[in-house]
Amino acid sequence: MREEVSNWWKQALKDLESAKKNLEIEEYYIAAFLSQQAAEKALKALYIHKIKESPGPTHSLLFLGKRVGILEEFHTALRKLSPDFVITRYPDAVHGLPYELYDEEISRERLELAEKVIKWVKKELER
Repeated sequence: MREEVSNWWKQALKDLESAKKNLEIEEYYIAAFLSQQAAEKALKALYIHKIKESPGPTHSLLFLGKRVGILEEFHTALRKLSPDFVITRYPDAVHGLPYELYDEEISRERLELAEKVIKWVKKELER
């Protein structure tokens, strides 16, 4: 595995681990953000692995997923995770404070979605 791919992959796994820890300490918006980040970085690792070039500065999980050939059954997961890149970070993104917009149920769902994406990416990287 190329070093660049390995670095994106390792950071994806670390972000997923950190998402779990933040869910446990009830920092729900951070858990959601890190779940999105884990999925994004995993998809970028696979993108670089398969396409042999940088995906650029995109944060669109659906774009990345489609480019690497993710199964259509994952498209809804990618659509749910994508907005958390912005919503969790900016108080003016959806007219509310990020930490007030997330609860355990939402964050747990985001974590589970990210875990599914990462599991799929792992299989693809091992091919």
